[in-house]
Amino acid sequence: MAVDSLKSITKNNIAPVYLIHGVNAFMSKKIRDKIVDYTLNEEDKEFNLSLYDLEETSIDQVLEDAETLPFLGDKRVVVAKNAAFLTAEKSKDKVEHDLAKLQQYVEQPPSFSTLILLAPYEKLDERKKITKLLKKQAAYIEANEFGEKEMKQWIHNLLSKDGVNMDEEAVTLLIQLVGLNVTLVTNEIEKMVLYVGQGGVITKEVVLKLVAKTLEQNVFTLIDAVIQRKVSTALNMYQDLLRNNEEPIKILSLLATQFRLIYHTKQLSSQGYGQQQIAQTIKVHPFRVKIALQQSRSFEEQQLKGILKDLAEADYEMKTGKMDKALILQLFLLKRAQ
Repeated sequence: MAVDSLKSITKNNIAPVYLIHGVNAFMSKKIRDKIVDYTLNEEDKEFNLSLYDLEETSIDQVLEDAETLPFLGDKRVVVAKNAAFLTAEKSKDKVEHDLAKLQQYVEQPPSFSTLILLAPYEKLDERKKITKLLKKQAAYIEANEFGEKEMKQWIHNLLSKDGVNMDEEAVTLLIQLVGLNVTLVTNEIEKMVLYVGQGGVITKEVVLKLVAKTLEQNVFTLIDAVIQRKVSTALNMYQDLLRNNEEPIKILSLLATQFRLIYHTKQLSSQGYGQQQIAQTIKVHPFRVKIALQQSRSFEEQQLKGILKDLAEADYEMKTGKMDKALILQLFLLKRAQ
C-alpha cells in the first residue's frame, strides 16, 4: 500500500514490512531512521537492529534474522539496502536471492519484526510478481528527488520548528544558489537559523551573506549580469573568479553549457513544449529548465546562435594558445554585456 509521506509514520502505526523506493538518499535515510527510532529505544538498537547490503548478503539470510526472536526486547528491525532484484536491471549481485521466501515472508510477517527494504533506483520492474506484492502488501514509500514545490514545502517545515520566517524571495534565491539537493538545502537552512535565532527572519540579504556560492552559481549570476547588460558588474565578477584561482577555460565551459541550455529551451518553447516536456526531452531537471526559460526571454534565437558561435571561437582560441586565456573571456564579456 502506498504511504503518502514521512508524517504517516507514527509510533503506534509501524508496519511489519516497508519498501522505501527512490533516489533521494537523504529522505530515504530520514524515513528509515524514523521507523527505527519509533520501534526501538537506544538500548534495543544494540541487540535488535540489523543492517544488510543485498549486494553482499542473500535475502534468505536477511529473512532468517527477521524471523529470529528479539533479544531482551519486544521488537526487532532488519534493514536491507540495494534491493536490485526489484528492478529490470541485470543482476550484479554476488549472491542468489530466494524471492519465493521473501514472498512467503511478506504474506505472513512475524509480529515481532519490522523489515525495511531500500530500493535506491529510478524505477522498479512493475512486471515482477515480488514487486507487485510488496507495493500491495508492504508499506510503500517513495523517496524521490524534490521538485521546486516540494523543496519549498520542506524549507518551510524546517523553519517552522524554530519559529523562523523566510520570505519568498529568499527561498527562491536559496534554491537558485544551492539547487534542489535536499542535504545541501537542509545544511544551509540550519546554518541560517542559528544566525537569525529562534523567531527570526531569513531575508535575501542573509542568504547572500551566509550561503557559499559554487562556481556554477557564480557563472549563473555572471550570465544574469550579461543579460541585464551590466558590463562593469560582469567584469568585476569575472575578476573575482580569477582572483579565486578559477580557470578561464572552466568558466567558459560552464557559460557554454548554460547558454546551450537557454538556446534549446527557447527552441522547444517556440515549438509549443511546456516546462515538463522540455525537461523530459533534453533530460534536464525541471527547475534548471524553468531558470533557462526565464533567461531565454532576454534573447532572440539569432542572438543565442551568435553567443554560442562566440563561445566556440573563444574555446578554440584558448586551446590553440592564440591569446591570453583570461583576456579571451574578458573580450567575450565586453562584447556580450554591452
